[in-house]
Amino acid sequence: MDADEEGCDAPSARDLETEPGWPHPEQGYRSCLGIIGLEKRFGAERLEAAALRALEIQARNYPSIKSILEKGLDQVPVPQSPEQEPIIHSNIRGSSYYN
Repeated sequence: MDADEEGCDAPSARDLETEPGWPHPEQGYRSCLGIIGLEKRFGAERLEAAALRALEIQARNYPSIKSILEKGLDQVPVPQSPEQEPIIHSNIRGSSYYN
């Protein structure tokens, strides 16, 4: 089964299919089939949203995707860290110090 056959257009579902920590890609097939199987329970749209969230938080495995879907986190935006002004102080060296 391919992510395209399941109706997923975005690259997120395809990216989840290969777990980067596996020494052999075959070890991730079962997890992939489980992730694709979640579509029957939650729907393609929610699965795609959960896949995008999982990629954002670097949680690329079946239990994480399932948890995201069960808790409804796929429908909640990922909180962004607030932008902070750089600290300007005489004791802090800038990038020009190291060149």
